[in-house]
Amino acid sequence: MNSVNPVFVPAPNIDTIVSLAKRRGFVFPSSEVYGGLGSAWDYGPLGVELCNNVKQSWWRWLVYERDDIEGIDSSIILNRLVWQYSGHEATFHDPLVDCRECKSRMRADKLEGYFPEGAHQADFDANARLRAGLVKCSECGSTNLTDERHFNMMFRTMLGAAADENDPAALAYLRPETAQGIFINFLNVQTTMRRKIPFGIAQVGKSFRNEITPGNFILRTREFEQMEMEYFVKPDAEHLQLVDEWVELYVEWFKELGIDAANLKLHEVPKDELAHYSKRTVDIMYRYFPERAEEERQWEELMGIAYRTDFDLRSHSSKPVDAEGNRVNPDSTEDLSYFDEATKQRFYPHVIEPAAGVNRTVLAVLMDAYSERTNDKGETRVILKLSPQLAPIKAAILPLAKNKPEIVGMAKAIKRSLQPVLRAVYDDTGGIGKLYARQDEIGTPMCVTVDHQSLEDEAVTVRDRDTWEQERVKVSDLAEHLQKRLKPYPNPLLEPV
Repeated sequence: MNSVNPVFVPAPNIDTIVSLAKRRGFVFPSSEVYGGLGSAWDYGPLGVELCNNVKQSWWRWLVYERDDIEGIDSSIILNRLVWQYSGHEATFHDPLVDCRECKSRMRADKLEGYFPEGAHQADFDANARLRAGLVKCSECGSTNLTDERHFNMMFRTMLGAAADENDPAALAYLRPETAQGIFINFLNVQTTMRRKIPFGIAQVGKSFRNEITPGNFILRTREFEQMEMEYFVKPDAEHLQLVDEWVELYVEWFKELGIDAANLKLHEVPKDELAHYSKRTVDIMYRYFPERAEEERQWEELMGIAYRTDFDLRSHSSKPVDAEGNRVNPDSTEDLSYFDEATKQRFYPHVIEPAAGVNRTVLAVLMDAYSERTNDKGETRVILKLSPQLAPIKAAILPLAKNKPEIVGMAKAIKRSLQPVLRAVYDDTGGIGKLYARQDEIGTPMCVTVDHQSLEDEAVTVRDRDTWEQERVKVSDLAEHLQKRLKPYPNPLLEPV
């Protein structure tokens, strides 16, 4: 066994990950043959595997390993009334301004000078600051900007083959979040699965937001994938404490994915910046921009944990009334309240919502896993130190000589024998040094080399990605050996809970 003491250099910025992602088949620019489409990305052979592994890890952790959470998959297009009563039609807006000089269109609250120092949005007149020339265009620096106007971020679509685009009855939206599909199915899940409060409903799925200024690779896109869970509790539960508990659980989960705790921090969202449904929200932030000199600008939201009270279930229920005795939702046909058999009380459950993005999690994982190492020849090698549970490929089977049929045949046979147990690939498209380097760069934890000696002793060389250490292992023991080395991160699809 060869002993080494590697010294790693981390990713300096997102651009480094963009280059790696395109070069090695993780993420491609969408519609590239037609010049691309702004902030749209396609996930390549390795990217789709990495995304699936993140989702499977999350699903296993919440739905399989816990006893109090069920899963669903709701429709992307919902009845328009869902978004009316959820508040999205009225409040899901960003402030939009145009620059009269360079004709750029921008999100106002992200511009220099928009917020007075120490103030929050409710405390000042944004248009007064715009007219006074205190706000600068992010493209050309001009202060000649229009007044801000509200821009609804939901994507509109029309239902029906003969629908007129001006027909309000045909108007629908692509969902901007997966949460509402959970809320309108609360009663269905609770009754069919015979659940008692507290319990949760989890969902993974695509959401769509017509962002004014998307960017920074897959960090902010108009089409993205969410991992949301709504945890339903009694109105008298210690909700603020529950928020903290879920924050701690998610921080631990991110650490298990291989993310360094030093790159995570918590942000308590100020009360006057909370969403209309939230009583308290804590964001988990990730250091996506380590290259920025100002420490506070290095961080961006990775996920949020919100206490939504009973806003959503009340909003979608048929029975609640306002102060004048009028039904709050005259269009609903169901009451989404819960009857507690123990206390003989009926109430609308309160909700704790941990909402994470697949795309943002994948980007954080890639940034944390990226490293550079210089070998004995002075060559710089990229090593993607993905945790084994997330690595797209668990083991690469490499023949030392691709012109030797006996070696190639043995290597392919080993690959076939491992495939039902773990994700393995066969590769003979280069010399052994280049093959090792390629597998290091895509995060494959183990390389298995079949050489001339293997034909005699029925053993292979197993190489570790992070240490470059090598050891001989009998072919008959290989599957068990690799599975032990890849623990404690089993394949959630192949191994029982």
